[in-house]
Amino acid sequence: MANNHHSDHESRVAVLVDCDNTTPEILEYALRVVAQFGRVVLRRGYGNHNTLANKWQEALVKLAFTPCLQYQYAAGKNTSDIALALDAMEALFDRRADTFCLVTSDSDFAYLCRKLRERGATVHIVGEAKSPDALRNASDQFFEWVRPEPAAVAQPKGPSKTEVVKPDPAKPAPKLRPMFVVDAVALLAADTSEGKVSVGGLGSYLKRADPSFSPKVYGHSGLLDMLKTYELLKVQQEAGGHWTVRLTN
Repeated sequence: MANNHHSDHESRVAVLVDCDNTTPEILEYALRVVAQFGRVVLRRGYGNHNTLANKWQEALVKLAFTPCLQYQYAAGKNTSDIALALDAMEALFDRRADTFCLVTSDSDFAYLCRKLRERGATVHIVGEAKSPDALRNASDQFFEWVRPEPAAVAQPKGPSKTEVVKPDPAKPAPKLRPMFVVDAVALLAADTSEGKVSVGGLGSYLKRADPSFSPKVYGHSGLLDMLKTYELLKVQQEAGGHWTVRLTN
């Protein structure tokens, strides 16, 4: 089964972040979401000096974003909004990007979304629950980020611990089953009529979401071998010989 997000022409995605209006914790979620739509070619974070030099610096460096510093020339004026909007339109006209992901909860960007879509671009928004309807409805798809409960993060054992465990090369690698693989299948299969995704399409998505991803790190010879160990997933070989995977429930 072909994943309906993929075609011969792979979309070029620009991820533009309104750092003054949202939190750094949203960024990894945004990248996981947009990895299904194509190759991320632009990663930029816009904000004033106070925002970029403090809470956002670590997240932007870790996730390879270019910081776009905007000085506040007058109190109460948000120059970052204008810089983000101009860069988005320029990237569209230069054909550097045809899909845009705006990370913001600010309704001021609704007009930019409409202009981009009028020109044929696809626009996704990743925002918080506070995002107004005017912003949500201006996009092709709105993804709401929910802040994780502190209690869930503090648990000593769980999927988050499993994900970061890397085996000692001197010992036989344990077969680990990180939860993000199940999350990826759920995300990709949700947009399909049959509720399943090709194993090849899943592999491409996982690589885009995390360029260092490899089943061998988790003790598996390959992705198909890895998927077969999950109780939450069901893999099957289709008539054409290719493999697909779906959630068991």
